[in-house]
Amino acid sequence: MAAPDFTIGVEEEYLLVDRETLALATAPGDLVEHCKAEMEGQVSPEFLQCQIEVGTRVCKDVAEARDDLRRLRACVSRNAARFGLIPIAVSCHPFADWKDQHHTDKERYNDLRRDLGGVARRMLICGMHVHVGIPSEDMRIDLVNQLSYFLPHLLAMSASSPFWQGEDTGLASYRLTVFDNLPRTGLPPKFDSWGAYERAVGALVSMKLIEDSSKIWWDLRPSARFPTIESRICDVSPRLEMALSLAAMTQCLTRMLWRLQRGNQRWRLYDNFLIGENRWRAQRYGTGGGLIDFGKLAVVDFAQLLEEMIALVAEDAEALGCMAEIEGLRGVITSGTSADRQRAVYASAVEGGGHDAAMRAVVQSLIEEYHADL
Repeated sequence: MAAPDFTIGVEEEYLLVDRETLALATAPGDLVEHCKAEMEGQVSPEFLQCQIEVGTRVCKDVAEARDDLRRLRACVSRNAARFGLIPIAVSCHPFADWKDQHHTDKERYNDLRRDLGGVARRMLICGMHVHVGIPSEDMRIDLVNQLSYFLPHLLAMSASSPFWQGEDTGLASYRLTVFDNLPRTGLPPKFDSWGAYERAVGALVSMKLIEDSSKIWWDLRPSARFPTIESRICDVSPRLEMALSLAAMTQCLTRMLWRLQRGNQRWRLYDNFLIGENRWRAQRYGTGGGLIDFGKLAVVDFAQLLEEMIALVAEDAEALGCMAEIEGLRGVITSGTSADRQRAVYASAVEGGGHDAAMRAVVQSLIEEYHADL
């Protein structure tokens, strides 16, 4: 069996904030058009006007993805400054109110607003998507079935949305609480073949309930546009290097599962009921509460799980040239997730300045993290 190239692509959604007040932008002007002029085909509007989306080219490895994603982040920051704005890479703005935001006047988003009603209005959230190139359609389905096991682990490390409308939600990733209100979200169902997947999607398309599989928003899916599998589970990461480490782990896990298959082995498939329990633990606690090891039937500390994951994909990280990025994931243990750091900033600032000042301090810290590696 010929090895796939395991090409990689990263998509990120950013929030635009006013440079003076640190509140969300309400009128970003022609920012998207200015960015498109520099990075044609790699920048687009998002559902809400205060959002912007970027996507790397198809990259042969994480080093190439780093160069492209850094250029994209810098492009958005540079052009946002023209409008008195600044981007942050975080899944929820700490104190914004979704009722103050307006969706982008574009046919796709107008249709979403009409079809989804009030659920769509609350979509003041951002995420990161990672594509890994897998040419074979049946292999894509087989790998999606197995890779689902690791989605809670990726979510736990990426968690960046503890605050919502100025309140600490008690969750590490409140984003999923909002996103899961949409239809066709959550863990992907398991399919026996590409044909079974196409028949399921085709049933909805034939009834004109959706136009194509791009309206299926599972945590992991075969891409609607590319010969890839697309992980959609992660919160967006304020720090560029953490985003790349998460992308590298997604790429390496995919290669590891392919490698098992080449040796006539595979990862055990668990029911979504069980994986969903880990998904909830990651959503609630991030890396702080541990996840279930279903082989041991025990909740295991995340630091131990991470070391096991690093060992599991070491051969693949060496082959793909991303061992440094994989080992960089240990930072979520030593420095905490973004959710942990945001709470720490708030706790430090609230004593001297009160709640509102502490909320702004959190946004300021997110601005600094966005620009630290540019």
